[in-house]
Amino acid sequence: MIMQGGIKLSLYIGAVPVPAPQEAVEALTSVKVEAGSGETQSGFELTFEVSARRSWHTLFLLASGSLPWIRVVLVVQIGGRAEPLIDGMTTNVETQPGEGGVSRLIVKGKDLSALMDIDELNGVPYPAMPPSTRVQLILAKYMALGVVPRVLPSIVEDLPIPTERIEQQRGTDYGYVSFLAQQCGYVFYLEPGPVAATSTAYWGPEIRFGMPQPALSVNMDAMSNVEELNFNFDREKKTVPIVFIQNPFTKTPTGIPIPDVTPLNPPLGLVPPLPVKTVNLDDTGRMSFLSALMTGIAYAGRNSDSVFGSGRLDAVRYGRLLKSRQLVGVRGAGLPYDGLYYVKSVSHDIKRGEYKQSFELARNALISTLPSVPV
Repeated sequence: MIMQGGIKLSLYIGAVPVPAPQEAVEALTSVKVEAGSGETQSGFELTFEVSARRSWHTLFLLASGSLPWIRVVLVVQIGGRAEPLIDGMTTNVETQPGEGGVSRLIVKGKDLSALMDIDELNGVPYPAMPPSTRVQLILAKYMALGVVPRVLPSIVEDLPIPTERIEQQRGTDYGYVSFLAQQCGYVFYLEPGPVAATSTAYWGPEIRFGMPQPALSVNMDAMSNVEELNFNFDREKKTVPIVFIQNPFTKTPTGIPIPDVTPLNPPLGLVPPLPVKTVNLDDTGRMSFLSALMTGIAYAGRNSDSVFGSGRLDAVRYGRLLKSRQLVGVRGAGLPYDGLYYVKSVSHDIKRGEYKQSFELARNALISTLPSVPV
């Protein structure tokens, strides 16, 4: 599927992904891909226009009903680079009747984390293992599918003593790994690539440093590369948790505020909202010191942002694909909103002759920490 600006979309399908039949590529009319930063699973939607005289889509329906899953891989070639968009499996196939013997076949699916969310494995024991080790063992089962684990130990590792308690899995692999990530203030998601039919399973903190993507430019006439860009400053979104550590001798709790700034989550703005809203995590008074600290860090990480942006761009004009889970610069939006942002999510909307991206941005303060951003 070739679009304007020399952008080419390649489709691979099958239990072992192979190039889709030419008939299927010609019938493909639109593609939607959702890529978030860990709150939800990434997903895709393919729309085909098919004739009743064609047989390939019938085989697709039969295979979807008889096989446990059909793998779908989408790769975009732009600017001389091949960029995997999604590596996932189908979850739903729908047929909509049309006029003139032409109907629509809509194929929906999620990334390979959907395979981790099928069977509940309640009660699997993990003796004397911190969360990161448990995650490593769970993700190792999916390496045969090209899923490479990238697991970072939590800032504070709570190592359970087997004589006191043995941690057991609750729910599916995906549900349990996501639960452990939430407990540690981490995120869990699958990043497609670096090549087709491979994915990186990332379990760790939101990394908000590194080389940013080329800037999103607005209100700059011919240099503007976004179609729309809006911002919202909500100081009540930023919340500092207070955890309570109980003295083992006097049983007196001591409140400790937990900051949201860490080496992996540096401030992206100069002026944080004041006064900052605080919340008491009363349940931490009954926890161990390490468990209470982990709970506070997790809460602070989920409630650290106060500046939010949303917009839409044309990938041809931008010159590359904007990626979620990375930094990007903004310029031309005014002093309070210019600077670096973390890309929370990106939606790809692809049609013949058109490639649009919608995106969500976030950071923890107003006014840029940098005098300029890379363009």
